[in-house]
Amino acid sequence: MRVSLALFLALWLAGCSLLPDLQDETKGWSAQKLYSAAKEAMADGGYDQAVKYYEKLEARYPYGRYAQQAQLEVAYAYYKENEPASAIAACDRFIKLHPNHPNVDYAYYLKGLVNFNGELGYLGYVVKQDLTDRDPKAARESFEAFKELVTKYPESKYTPDALKRMKYLVNALASYESHVAQYYYRRGAYVAAVNRAQNLLKTYPETPATEAALAVLVRAYDKMGLPDLSKDAQRVLEKTFPNSPYLKGARVGLGKSWYEFW
Repeated sequence: MRVSLALFLALWLAGCSLLPDLQDETKGWSAQKLYSAAKEAMADGGYDQAVKYYEKLEARYPYGRYAQQAQLEVAYAYYKENEPASAIAACDRFIKLHPNHPNVDYAYYLKGLVNFNGELGYLGYVVKQDLTDRDPKAARESFEAFKELVTKYPESKYTPDALKRMKYLVNALASYESHVAQYYYRRGAYVAAVNRAQNLLKTYPETPATEAALAVLVRAYDKMGLPDLSKDAQRVLEKTFPNSPYLKGARVGLGKSWYEFW
């Protein structure tokens, strides 16, 4: 009886192990067929299904052009499926495995794009919240990815767009610093306000946000009892932004929040 029961269990477990293969419609598919199926799923917006096809393709046929292309396109599928961490990991993996691939420039571009659009979506979600204590890490990482692209592949067809996005990100990051400086000023933390304003002027010297940063310095130094430094900052503000509303008494901190710039 015990032998029969053991034999039954062994046969049952063996049968269960075969079920996935029996249910897998892709069993026996060639690399080309798997790739075509993934492309069709992508075209239809079935990004989750596309990811599955690409992963099966690479697992079964790890060598050859289809596998390489799958490694790159699965990153885009993850991106469209709103899985940024997986998309970035796939980009990094492709760059590491195929540093001389003719399409590696796209991997850098996509990596920057994932963080760029991820940050936009994130800000849209929290736009009603106070973002002063939020560090826009994704924006910085997006900038670095685009920077790698334009540095290594200046002739890439993706470089012109990457440069535009980099400029956009620099202005946004400067606006963030301005918002933080104004936040500290409004709360009477004048030393912290001065430090953030100075950091903005040093790091992002040619951005529109420098106007508000100079105004913060004028007001904060005055509050700290440092009239000479306040006058120096005002002279720079007058020379750089002669029509600034801050010169006409506009209050610091009443402008747009940094995230509204986006």
